[in-house]
Amino acid sequence: MGREHSTAVLEPDLRGVVQELERALRGEVHTTELRRSLYSSDASNYRVVPQVAVCPMDEAEVVAAVRIAARHNLPVTSRGGGTSIAGNAVGPGLILDLGKHLHRIVSIDAEARSAVVQPGVILTDLQAAAAPHGLRFGPDPSSASRCTLGGMIGNNACGPHGLAYGRTADNVRRLRWLLPNGRILEVVPGQDTVDRVPGLEALIQRHLQVLRTELGRFGRQISGYSLEHLLPENGRDLAAALVGTEGTCGVLLEAEVDLVPKAPAPALAVIGYPDMPSAADDVPHLLPHRPLALEGLSAEMVEVVRRSPAGADVPELPAGGGWLMVEVGGQDAAEAVAAAEAMVAAARGLEAVVLPSGPQASRLWQIRADGSGLAVRTATGTQAWPGWEDAAVPPEHLGDYLRELQTLMDARGLSGLAYGHFGDGCIHMRIDFPFASGTGEFREFMESAAALVARYGGSLAGEHGDGRARSELLSVMYSPEALTAFAEFKALFDPAGLMNPGVLVDPDPVDAALRRPASAEERAADGFAFAHDAGSVTDAVHRCVGIAKCRADLREQGTFMCPSYLATGDEKDSTRGRARVLQEMLNGSVVTLGWDAPEVHEALDLCLSCKACASDCPTGVDMATYKSESLHRRFAGKVRPLSHYTLGRLPGWLRLAAPLAPLVNAAGRIPMLRRSMMTLMGADDRRSLPLLPKAPFRWSEAARRDPGHDDGRPVVLWVDSFSDALSPEIPTDALEVLAAAGCEVHVVGQSAGEQACCGLTLISTGQLTAAKQKLRRTVEILLPHVRAGRTVVGLEPSCTATLRSDLVELLPDEPGSREVARAVRTVAELLGELDWTPPQVSGADAELLAQPHCHQHAVMGYSADRGLLESMGADVELSNGCCGLAGNFGMEQGHYEISETIARQGILAAAERSPDRPILADGFSCRTQVADLAELESRHLVQVIAAALRAGS
Repeated sequence: MGREHSTAVLEPDLRGVVQELERALRGEVHTTELRRSLYSSDASNYRVVPQVAVCPMDEAEVVAAVRIAARHNLPVTSRGGGTSIAGNAVGPGLILDLGKHLHRIVSIDAEARSAVVQPGVILTDLQAAAAPHGLRFGPDPSSASRCTLGGMIGNNACGPHGLAYGRTADNVRRLRWLLPNGRILEVVPGQDTVDRVPGLEALIQRHLQVLRTELGRFGRQISGYSLEHLLPENGRDLAAALVGTEGTCGVLLEAEVDLVPKAPAPALAVIGYPDMPSAADDVPHLLPHRPLALEGLSAEMVEVVRRSPAGADVPELPAGGGWLMVEVGGQDAAEAVAAAEAMVAAARGLEAVVLPSGPQASRLWQIRADGSGLAVRTATGTQAWPGWEDAAVPPEHLGDYLRELQTLMDARGLSGLAYGHFGDGCIHMRIDFPFASGTGEFREFMESAAALVARYGGSLAGEHGDGRARSELLSVMYSPEALTAFAEFKALFDPAGLMNPGVLVDPDPVDAALRRPASAEERAADGFAFAHDAGSVTDAVHRCVGIAKCRADLREQGTFMCPSYLATGDEKDSTRGRARVLQEMLNGSVVTLGWDAPEVHEALDLCLSCKACASDCPTGVDMATYKSESLHRRFAGKVRPLSHYTLGRLPGWLRLAAPLAPLVNAAGRIPMLRRSMMTLMGADDRRSLPLLPKAPFRWSEAARRDPGHDDGRPVVLWVDSFSDALSPEIPTDALEVLAAAGCEVHVVGQSAGEQACCGLTLISTGQLTAAKQKLRRTVEILLPHVRAGRTVVGLEPSCTATLRSDLVELLPDEPGSREVARAVRTVAELLGELDWTPPQVSGADAELLAQPHCHQHAVMGYSADRGLLESMGADVELSNGCCGLAGNFGMEQGHYEISETIARQGILAAAERSPDRPILADGFSCRTQVADLAELESRHLVQVIAAALRAGS
């Protein structure tokens, strides 16, 4: 892993600040190009490179850092999870990362229904802590698994249940607030708190008319400062007024927030309409029924979800081109369903369905949740950007607003997927602004859209704050006197203007510091084709817009991303962090050495190339491909790391070692020899040498005959290098299984003159020229079989996935590559296509612990395997997440510790919880990891099926 690289020479003034910070703080103080790149963007379109980033360990260090910055006139921007969509969490000067260490839930008072939290607490962590008490925090944005309470307070976040529970401002009791001068203010509602801020009462009196007429006109008026909370009739609630100030008036140290009872038995109504504006027109008729949530969903959004990896599970919806999803509460399921049906009776839709709480309702809600991430691509698959992300209008105007907004977009040739909180009049939409060709279209649209929403009495921001995206446009929505009131309010707390400059007051232009337009255009060359991005490497790495799902632990929901971040908790090791460094490389102003930049190497070093992000990231970021391409370009024509020549060319070495198997195995049993051999390979000497079989599969009698039925399903059993040289018993059992299933089997493998290799180890080490040669030969071998109507059946998941995905990305124009890719199946996929009744498992195999391979999860999925096992009578527990070995990654020097941590967080922890379940792992890496670290045996799917066949014979 090594020391982080920096070539920056700190300016004298900044050097003094950094030295002071390092003396005062135990937490990290970062000035390297790598760290500045990581903090240069949030989830918005904006890029502002800070001079220094600080990760304080506790409240005292926050205070010290802010005081030091103030003494040196250094701007300060607070940051939580970096999920701000409007550019609220990027800025010059000092970035204060409050999410890294300040994430403690101080207390939960179930009787008082409140919680005290530090600013870095993740919302889902608070929800999990409150759930045993039957409580929850009301607002619930879709980024709940990675956004922080501090960020929610900064932006006045809402979410679907804001309709029932209000905004974050409506759910805050007390704030512990740090002013730029180092003074700490305990903020609660009431005159006493107002009096402790000199000049605040005078400001209120001076601007009473503005506060009463321009502010607080409807629930989702988030833009600007919410100074209406300071009015006497509103309880002079300074805490609520500070919510939504986006870090421009101080730093949150601690908050006491309300908790609300969880709805005991909600029901879901889904109502179809001809289109989205028609659905919006019906909202006022449904609001009197007091729904808990009222969300809108377009047909285009549903279609995008259906095309996603999880799309097969999308249930049918009522007829329509737009839908309202309405959650209604009740004391029990019957009461909730009755209330939902009464609401549907009042609706003016085409068709509706009402469901009680349960799996079917949850799956329908998941369409909405998935859509919020998938909206980063339009219905045609082009990149869509935030900016006009969450404008809101009073609900009674929503239908007309949507019609005019669509007309405005059509006139400019723009498109986007509309969805959002229709009950509150808040619409989410990312739009395909042509950033690659400049910023003019973006500015013109933003100005026109702002005028449109203002005409309807709406708010430029309905949930995410103004940030850099909309602050300049506040003059369209507010009078000069209102803007003066905002400026005076900020000056009371931040007279020097150091807190998050460029936002809200004295704003930067909306088209300043845009990230994508500042990137150089990098095209595909002799590596991957980047076909999904029309050959643009730049567009590919900018798929990451910072949603940060890679920072969330969602393994219980079946995701695998991002194993290295879950092990280290370091932004550098997240998919988003790596994408940011690649984006900075293309910008060239901070990361200056292109593909050779050490910052790029450091960011990618702990990427396992597991490919989980390719399916789990809503934007389709494929960091495994980016890493491989990066290594290919960096080492083109140069000497490579030792492990690239050994582990990266392992299939060739295995062929050479096969005749020497007894000697190699004997050496592996002698610790000193084993360690020496591993070191010479560039591998960690704590790893074991794989035990070579007496003979590879290609030497067996089974490899030379084609068993099965002459009139059965014609298949090619492709025996990859790993199955051939390290696990010959697996292809042997596979032949038995395929024959039992009635297949006509032909064997293609690693015999002399017929070495069908996918080149996976070459791909993972970036040796793409050699990998293409391997793949061309493999296509030559397999294509005649495919054209003869045979299905190619793979055994090793990573190799199978390579033929399904990487093959066409590396050889897009190669005759036959797509034909071969389309013909490839896993064993479970093939058996699922046959009219065959599999044998029933018995004994220990009746309960299995399965470790799906990451590449299979990303490319093929595991549903066919699970379905097959369940049809055999097996109870299957899945260990979600990477095993941690990931091919050459966990073997290489410098990766052992993180590889072990990932395993102990995942498969080894699952094995401890379920010690009586035999482990099922199709991947050679997975089987090696559990054997190496825990001396646990594991088997391939075909071995389980073959054992069941023998037991039943």
